[in-house]
Amino acid sequence: MLNGKIDLRSDTITQPDDGMREAMARAVVGDDVLGDDPTVQALEQHTADLLGKEAAVFVPSGTMANQLAIRVHTRPGDAMLLDANAHIYFYEAGAPAALAGVHSKLLDGQRGQFTAAQVEAAIPPRDDHFAQPSLVCLENTHNRGGGSVWPLEKIGAVAETARRHNLALHLDGARLWNASAASGISEREYAAQFDTVSVCFSKGLGAPVGSALAGSAEAIARARYYRKQQGGAMRQVGILAAAARYALDHNHARLADDHENCQRLAKGLAKLPGLSVDEAGAETNMVFIDTGKQSAAALAKRLDDLNVRLLDTGPNTLRAVTNLTVNREEIDQVLAAFEQLT
Repeated sequence: MLNGKIDLRSDTITQPDDGMREAMARAVVGDDVLGDDPTVQALEQHTADLLGKEAAVFVPSGTMANQLAIRVHTRPGDAMLLDANAHIYFYEAGAPAALAGVHSKLLDGQRGQFTAAQVEAAIPPRDDHFAQPSLVCLENTHNRGGGSVWPLEKIGAVAETARRHNLALHLDGARLWNASAASGISEREYAAQFDTVSVCFSKGLGAPVGSALAGSAEAIARARYYRKQQGGAMRQVGILAAAARYALDHNHARLADDHENCQRLAKGLAKLPGLSVDEAGAETNMVFIDTGKQSAAALAKRLDDLNVRLLDTGPNTLRAVTNLTVNREEIDQVLAAFEQLT
């Protein structure tokens, strides 16, 4: 609970706890643009090791991490293949077109997951009329897919097709930590098929700011150049890197609690009249609620009056994201608030 509200709008609403604040206060820092910040360097190396990559770069946001990867793997006029509901396409302000000059070719995945056959079918003939793809992007977990987790074999099939056509692979792994917690498959194993992987420390793990992009030493060196060009190079940013490392060390294992709370919420909501929830689809820490004939925005306002905060993501859709500020008892309070209004 934050400020007297049970806040399920996102897992980004968390605030640093006392331990994280102490880690930030004690961080040894330097000018990271000049390569002098040891706390940033340690976080970057630790993240690269977790993901099985040669190098990583610390950046302000997941959007920047994804957009740096796109610039690394493409040239203006190229196409990239990704799901129609991907965060990169849906929530990143048209950045692939604006920053990289790249055409997005959208695939109609199921809960955000497309198939190798769809990738094959989306590759155009070698003809001057068609933008040729150079990159395939996946998202795991998939936000608008309800926090869905990609099966490893499905990733492998898409990767094999991409490699056969000499396409690079990028993973938007903002919530890769959740995919690993839900499946038992390590982040390293998920990352193995990809040339670059982005991860976020402020989603689920509770850091106030920060993401990283990992890949080969050559790819990350290029990403650092683009980071500087896009204004993402920071100075004594070890204060934030210390928070990210604390989040990894202290809040990673507890993600399973969020998943259990999400399942509890989904099962409770599924019993209420006038609402529709895919219980089985609540794989990680997200559940989307179809409000039926009710306006989602109006219902969100009424819930807010009962000290429950959810995000309306469509005219008749609410999203709830369980996070480290909400415990099991508070999930029951959320259900009681819904019962009062339905």
